[in-house]
Amino acid sequence: MKLFVILFGLLFSHSALAEDTTIEMLNKGEDRSMVFSKEIVMIDVGDTVFWKSVDKGHNVEFIKKGGVPEGVDKFKSKVSKDTEYTFTIPGIYAYWCTPHKSMGMIGFIIVGNDLSNLESIKKVKFAGKSKKIAQPLIAEIEG
Repeated sequence: MKLFVILFGLLFSHSALAEDTTIEMLNKGEDRSMVFSKEIVMIDVGDTVFWKSVDKGHNVEFIKKGGVPEGVDKFKSKVSKDTEYTFTIPGIYAYWCTPHKSMGMIGFIIVGNDLSNLESIKKVKFAGKSKKIAQPLIAEIEG
């Protein structure tokens, strides 16, 4: 019986440790408009991120060309809808709000503390205001 309890505990320990994160999609942040409430989030493999559509007109789209680890499928949510994604591949994920990407509405998820695709992230073609916003965020990730 004791062995069963130990095995049961080990089997479910990962899901008990999994942490979910919520990021709000906002028209106005503390210092600028069109923002995600958290621009850099660090999570573990298996964690889920929820994006909450607090203000209408926003979505989440992974930047497929160089912005996600190898093997990650396309991910793009509907506009003005809450969405979620469970991260199973370690690395850095760059994403934006499709309608507001040139206004600087971008974010990064670091999964499993894996920075192996950082050079690829540095080469992502950010447009408009996102160029200026991406530089200090990537420098912060680089640490």
